[in-house]
Amino acid sequence: MKKGQVSWDPTSVPTFWINHASRLLMRRFEERLRPLAFSMAYLHVALTLQEHGPLQQKDLLRFIHVEQPTMAALLKRMERDRMITRKPDPKDSRAQLVMLTSRANTALVKAKDAMPEVVDEALDGVSEPDRASLVRTLQRVVRNLSDDPSRLTEFAITE
Repeated sequence: MKKGQVSWDPTSVPTFWINHASRLLMRRFEERLRPLAFSMAYLHVALTLQEHGPLQQKDLLRFIHVEQPTMAALLKRMERDRMITRKPDPKDSRAQLVMLTSRANTALVKAKDAMPEVVDEALDGVSEPDRASLVRTLQRVVRNLSDDPSRLTEFAITE
């Protein structure tokens, strides 16, 4: 290090703590979901299928905004874990519809029950006004870093 140069302390910037908190939250969510044979990776697909019903893979891609190989691998894992099934699309003989299984619906209900417990644990001691401020601040971070502003509306992030 050059004389007079101040060393950068990563723990002094919010992005360090955002990353650290995110990793800890994901670990805790996964711990709660593992007994359900469910995963955080499955959540967006399951919620989308629950809201919209059976969809073709290409439609899931539009909703979830991941690359096709990523979606294909995720659906393969979900199928292996009996969270989804596929059936021919009656409107398009070349396509298949992806749908949740009853096992996935049951796991999703339990997952939705487990999620608030983790949030409450993580935000214990944080006041409601501070929670609201944190949400607004993180939404600003997402807007600042987003490559696709059209995606922000799916999360109810507005200016």
